[in-house]
Amino acid sequence: MEENIYITQLFDYYAELLTDKQREYFSDYYIENFSLSEIAENYCVSRNAVFKQVKEAENKLKFYEEKLHLLQNSIEISKLLEQIKDERIKEQIEKLI
Repeated sequence: MEENIYITQLFDYYAELLTDKQREYFSDYYIENFSLSEIAENYCVSRNAVFKQVKEAENKLKFYEEKLHLLQNSIEISKLLEQIKDERIKEQIEKLI
């Protein structure tokens, strides 16, 4: 389950870097919680085709995070924000991110 949360967080950051098909299948599988068979039926493709696209999307998301670190940086910034006592400065930083 923890892996699914991580993957969907990556999707929030990098979804636009995926193909339309990958975005649709990924969203149906991880967010809408459809089975691979249901997705395949909805798009009139094979279950294996859906599986390959979802897997490729997962791999791309992990690759982008490995290179760009957007999720990791966001988590670290959030932790630092928790330590800031001055609410005015904290609000200004939160607006930037």
